[in-house]
Amino acid sequence: MLYRLLKFPAKLALLIWCRHLKINRRDILSSEGPLLIAANHPNSFLDAILVCTLFKENVFSLARGDVFKSKFNNRLLRAMNMLPVYRLSEGAENLEHNYKTFESCIDIFRQHGIVLIFSEGRCINEWNLRPLKKGTARLVLDAWEQNIPLKIIPLGINYSSFTSFGKNIELNFGEYITIENDLFKKHENYGSGVRSFNEDLKKQLEKLVVQIKPPDKNIIREKFEVPFSVCLRILLCIPAWLGYFLHAPLYFPIRRYSKKKFGKIDHYDSVIVGLSFILYPFYLALIAFLLWEFLGGYWWLLVFPIMPLLAISRVKIKMQVV
Repeated sequence: MLYRLLKFPAKLALLIWCRHLKINRRDILSSEGPLLIAANHPNSFLDAILVCTLFKENVFSLARGDVFKSKFNNRLLRAMNMLPVYRLSEGAENLEHNYKTFESCIDIFRQHGIVLIFSEGRCINEWNLRPLKKGTARLVLDAWEQNIPLKIIPLGINYSSFTSFGKNIELNFGEYITIENDLFKKHENYGSGVRSFNEDLKKQLEKLVVQIKPPDKNIIREKFEVPFSVCLRILLCIPAWLGYFLHAPLYFPIRRYSKKKFGKIDHYDSVIVGLSFILYPFYLALIAFLLWEFLGGYWWLLVFPIMPLLAISRVKIKMQVV
């Protein structure tokens, strides 16, 4: 229920925190299961929010297990269709819980559902494809062994920046991998099947993930910058500056807090977006209340459509690469 309630406002929020979104195969967004989305993982929980918001059907995503420790977090995250996956660094005693998560995924596939897995295993803010873990292949082979017609779609998630609000994003989908075009049936043992599947997945992801190493702003700009009409820039100039000043009291404290607490780890960008998403309705309600208090009438109603439009105007004309 919570997942469905958040999906619509998340789509609206996408217009603000994403300046330009390029998707190479939009038809994939209407796919039905059983389907496994095997993606890279450059930007923490923002990757999952992006994918789950855009897909027409509900998507279950796998997330790092340590955030499920408290009962409250566990219930909240599961209500948002998130399932825990534990790494060795989070304690060997927790690894057995991964079997339960994989069993849940198999049940989802049986019900023709969709699961998102980050095949690199951990998040790092970089333009690079890292070595793939074995979890994706094991989940796939387990499903195929149980005669589930699971399809796998590789996905490259690419950002123009990991620090700026209002970024350009590219989602590059590959070609479906199925039991027919994988060589699963020809493998002599389970281990060789895992290695072969990872090789197939890696070959596709290498073409879908924008890889710039070491990071070079000129190359990043060349890859991601989108031409913007000078006339439209002039037209949006005043609304953009109004958007900047009216949102500054909300945005800059959030950015300062996020930089202080998360500036040295790879969750900084996601925390800014997450806190903005949570606090923005309250901020709009406060401004609406102040307008009602000092001007009266129904002027306060204009806050809810106009403020987001001003924010979008600001995002549209700001620098594209930082």
